[in-house]
Amino acid sequence: MSLLSPSRRRDSWRDRAIRLAGLATTPLLPDDYLDLFHPLRSGAPLRGRIVEVQPETRDAATLVIQPGGDWAGHVPGQYVRIGIDVDGVRQWRAYSLTHGPRPDGRISVTVKAVPDGMVSNHLVRRAKAGTLVHLEQAAGEFVLPTEGGKLLFVTAGSGITPVIGMLRNLYPVTDSGVVRLPRSEAYDIVVVHVAPTEPDSIFLDNLRELHDAGLIQLVARYDDQHGVLDVSELATLVPDLQDRTTFACGPGGLLDALGRHHDELGLSLFTEQFRLTTLVTGDGGEVSFTDSGVHVEADGTTPLLDVGESAGVLMPSGCRMGVCFGCVLPLREGVVRDLRDGRLTTAVEGDNVNIQTCINAAAGNCHLDV
Repeated sequence: MSLLSPSRRRDSWRDRAIRLAGLATTPLLPDDYLDLFHPLRSGAPLRGRIVEVQPETRDAATLVIQPGGDWAGHVPGQYVRIGIDVDGVRQWRAYSLTHGPRPDGRISVTVKAVPDGMVSNHLVRRAKAGTLVHLEQAAGEFVLPTEGGKLLFVTAGSGITPVIGMLRNLYPVTDSGVVRLPRSEAYDIVVVHVAPTEPDSIFLDNLRELHDAGLIQLVARYDDQHGVLDVSELATLVPDLQDRTTFACGPGGLLDALGRHHDELGLSLFTEQFRLTTLVTGDGGEVSFTDSGVHVEADGTTPLLDVGESAGVLMPSGCRMGVCFGCVLPLREGVVRDLRDGRLTTAVEGDNVNIQTCINAAAGNCHLDV
């Protein structure tokens, strides 16, 4: 007679079943077969399935994704890193989530195809419903203050994406119109949105609907009609600017100008930058990717991440703007320059100093462990 308790006997039978399944599926593992039939199950590497691709403008599209069972949720304004295989190489990029939590559990990101953007063009032009993507959990601190208040959003181009996620969470739009929720009553919001032209303005219809309902005040600016926004005009566009907390997302040049402007006036500013602006260049040198055996000459203006990818090296990557640290690699030896502020980082043999490859360029010969 067995002396094992019922629970111990169940565990024993389960362990035997797993071992037998492993023998039957060798050289693959049982999980490999589960991945084929149930890739979004809990316990599997976090993935998502694209269920819909919605065109927004001529060069932007929203991807609606069903995340796997271990998706932990997000706060409106946060971003998610998405991994997708392009021409046989897995690429990772960070995109702002453009909805609050949805009843169907799905998430959405809006991608703008940028010139020479490998991943953005792939997602906008070639992604189809049914495509599996890899996901990381949501991250980011560019979120609404929970206590409400008088806020100003300054957005440019696809910088509207984290903001639209916040606004949609505050003011959901249904077939019968905008839903007014108690949680939105504490907010007084002005949105200054900048785009090259009116047709290029992502989510313009959504913003206008909220404006017409009296829930936000929209100030739309188009470069072809109004010229490039001069931040000194904000006090005219938003007369109570001094009373508002500013949240801004857009190109580095705009954010830098806003930073100087708000510092001079003593105003609060929270920013999210979605593309790297190169401020300082170095001298370049030979870059060696030790584990890959690749050696290549690099100039002082190209991020080491791009140098490696152009040479065929499989590089870890993420947001590509110095935020998420998904691209960090050890600098085994050499010198690199931070493209944002010109700061040099040096390493001698054995130092293995961790650097972000998306914001550093060669400032001499350097060796990376990858």
